[in-house]
Amino acid sequence: MTQSSFSRRLNVPGALCMIAFGLVSGAAAASEITMLSTQLRPVDEAEKVRNVLLKGTPDTVKFIPEETGPFTTRLGAEIKAGKGMVSLAGALDSEFASVGTNNLNDLSGLMTKLSANRAFTPAFIELGKLGGDKVRMVPWMYASYIMAANKKALPYLPKGADVNTLTYQQLREWAENVKKATGESKLGFPAGPKGLMHRFFQGFLYPSYTGGQVTTFRSADAEKMWTDFRDMWQFVHPRSTTYGAMEEPLSSGEVWIAFDHTACLLSALRDKPAEFVTFPAPIGPKGRGYMLVLSGLSIPASSPDAAAAERTIDHLTSAPVQVATMKETGFFPVLQKFDAPDLNEGIKMANQAMTEQSLSNASKAGVIPAGLGAKGGEYNKFFIDSFTRIVIRNEDVKAVVQEQGAALDTFMKAANVPCWLPDPVGTAACTVK
Repeated sequence: MTQSSFSRRLNVPGALCMIAFGLVSGAAAASEITMLSTQLRPVDEAEKVRNVLLKGTPDTVKFIPEETGPFTTRLGAEIKAGKGMVSLAGALDSEFASVGTNNLNDLSGLMTKLSANRAFTPAFIELGKLGGDKVRMVPWMYASYIMAANKKALPYLPKGADVNTLTYQQLREWAENVKKATGESKLGFPAGPKGLMHRFFQGFLYPSYTGGQVTTFRSADAEKMWTDFRDMWQFVHPRSTTYGAMEEPLSSGEVWIAFDHTACLLSALRDKPAEFVTFPAPIGPKGRGYMLVLSGLSIPASSPDAAAAERTIDHLTSAPVQVATMKETGFFPVLQKFDAPDLNEGIKMANQAMTEQSLSNASKAGVIPAGLGAKGGEYNKFFIDSFTRIVIRNEDVKAVVQEQGAALDTFMKAANVPCWLPDPVGTAACTVK
């Protein structure tokens, strides 16, 4: 799922305070700059950026939404020429990685100034370094994947289990307890053709069991992971292989415990907040792996007005505008603390679970696969095919993992792209060990 597809309409009423803090500069003459963004591309979202989120900026900002391919091509051409029209860029961390960290300004000093007044989530600042030691991207907005459960399931939690520190083994026991009590499998995953099950494997299950994603694909830890998940599947609702999103089965009561992208849970949480609880993804032998869909703001080396770009970053990451961004677009703030008393309770629940997930010492952040471009779907298929063969068709775990791992290794060498988190980030092609 792209970040833009996350804006599944919060529809939260209330006046929006649009006063930024002006930390970067208050005395400079106003400029007119161009902001190119792969985020908030739909017409209605782009208009909200122009008319609401950029309202009150010290400078006049021309917001231009663009697809990933043209975005990367334009920035690349301007950077190569040493000059251009784009002063500020907004994109996913993986998209900026494709541009090249050395082609983006060092924003470490700006990050320090901004952090004096607002508490960014530490993991987001680290991801903003794009694998290096300097901040190249200031966090802007984000989404993730969480768990949600009907309160009817809570009495069946394993003894001593806490949903905020749930392990995968406890999740299995919980699902088994529910099935014994109700006679039905009430754990659900978005494993249908249009679901985001591949992200569960890439960002959650694999990192939690193996510590990586690509490099550890055919490890002994991966074999243990698939064996355990196949065992858990007996307590998963059989219609999970048809689910594209979990909000409807969760809302109807067909499923009591679910994993999905926050966008695919918000409808149920927003409409019936009193019926559900939200909590982070489970913890595995290597910790809690989780995937961030993180958007950020960067200044290309060819920026004609870096000072005005910094002032705009200051504005867009101020607490009032972060709250407005959440209300207007559905993306969540990158700040740990913000004041939004009129926010829908279900949306607060989603944000609370994501915050708990990102701040937990057990958590290890990963990002959407980077640099694969049009081959992303082919990459995802290695995970879905492994799931289908091992869990659904009950094929031999070791044989499938080794075969798929060898094929993935060949694919990655041909793609010739560096690893992304949670694998070690470098410059050489990412390969399977």
